[in-house]
Amino acid sequence: EVQLQASGGGTVQAGDSLRLSCAVSGFFFADYGIGWFRQAPGVNREAVSCISSTDGTTYYQDSVKGRFTITHDNAKNTAFLQMENLKPEDTAVYYCAVEVGGNFYCPKGEAGMDYWGEGTQVTVSS
Repeated sequence: EVQLQASGGGTVQAGDSLRLSCAVSGFFFADYGIGWFRQAPGVNREAVSCISSTDGTTYYQDSVKGRFTITHDNAKNTAFLQMENLKPEDTAVYYCAVEVGGNFYCPKGEAGMDYWGEGTQVTVSS
């Protein structure tokens, strides 16, 4: 059974940093993509950042470029989202998700993802 466990959320001040972690277990596919999505109240869930295991290709939503960095530790089967210079508009529930295969649908949205973890709340106060 594939399981994803996201952690690292919290309440911080604007300008602070957080690092989210996503531990993946029960997953044995060679090609896959891992993505971080977020959902704020009243807003559809959106892709924030994605990384491909096939070639390391990354995607960032425009609003987080230069502030967020996605990485993946293959040995530990864990993905990370380093978030710097957080802004109040980054406040949301953050989810990690995995897509099986090398198509890298993640940037197009949640429909392309196959497995999801529980969310972790990130709250940024001004």
